[in-house]
Amino acid sequence: MSVLFSSLRLREVTFRNRVFVSPMCEYSCDEGMPNDWHLVHLGSRAVGGAGLVLTEATAVSPEGRISPADAGIWSDVQAEAWARVAAFVAGQGAVPGVQLAHAGRKASTAVPWQASGALGPETGGWQPLAPSALPFDDASPVPRAMTAADLEEVRTQFVNATRRALAAGFRAVELHMAHGYLCHEFLSPLSNRRTDAYGGSLENRMRFPLEVARAVRGAWPDGLPLLVRVSATDWAEGGWGADDSVELARRLKQAGVDLVDCSSGGAVPHARVPVGPGYQTPFAARIRAGAGIATGAVGMITGAAQAEQIVATGQADAVLLARQLLRDPYWPLHAARELGADVAWPVQYLRAKPQQ
Repeated sequence: MSVLFSSLRLREVTFRNRVFVSPMCEYSCDEGMPNDWHLVHLGSRAVGGAGLVLTEATAVSPEGRISPADAGIWSDVQAEAWARVAAFVAGQGAVPGVQLAHAGRKASTAVPWQASGALGPETGGWQPLAPSALPFDDASPVPRAMTAADLEEVRTQFVNATRRALAAGFRAVELHMAHGYLCHEFLSPLSNRRTDAYGGSLENRMRFPLEVARAVRGAWPDGLPLLVRVSATDWAEGGWGADDSVELARRLKQAGVDLVDCSSGGAVPHARVPVGPGYQTPFAARIRAGAGIATGAVGMITGAAQAEQIVATGQADAVLLARQLLRDPYWPLHAARELGADVAWPVQYLRAKPQQ
């Protein structure tokens, strides 16, 4: 039997299989509002057989967006718009999940296919917030170092977004602590130069992300799972590393996190990333073994046999696919056939289901 197409239970939620849709920014919102694009984009991946369908990075505040076209959930109106998406995803048998995010110093950038680099106030941009007043690169604006009041406000924004996610019908929340965005910026010594209780030692640099995790766990029902995406390494000298990620995962587990989604990089522009098939999977295996927590593997996972091997050998509990699901929204249905797993097809498509 295929392990990839066996169910996975986290708290009181059962995922029909271990193929998860990785968060992928679509840069297609107006004032943070999801629309028909998001319904079709996310809905088609649910129709295609995924076990968990995660939204793109969904900002907890306007200032927390990567670009002005990012999705948000800082208002009740946005939550109401997300409800239609979550209901459709759930109606197809997938678990609807939302990734809550704050872009930190990497906020206020242009939509990738329209321009490159940061946006100034004259082009709809804003001054980003960050742990320290260090720009991401020479072309980025200098962010404002967060005050104690800012820290409290952002924690509250995450909590409020969590409550809206529940009202919208999402059944899983993932916190974005990777790719050089705000929580990752606190973790990495390359972006965090604070001298207060939130900077310096590993303990201090983990403080704010763990406060966010605990606050969100307190606002999220006990029966629903909480996930966290981490960058397991900065791929840069003097940066965040795999041993740090294992320790963070231990603390996240204590805070009530159920699965760590293991990505990497994004903290600094000069990182040297050895991209290749499954190149981040060893991080998922290391964190799973070292912290005793469920993990998800992500990054250049494209084949059914490859995905099956990852979960069957215990390197991770699930795989998260991004580009491959953009190429083929029905990848899970095709992979199941390749692996000899008999999975349900949407009744509307049964006439096209191949015979095993």
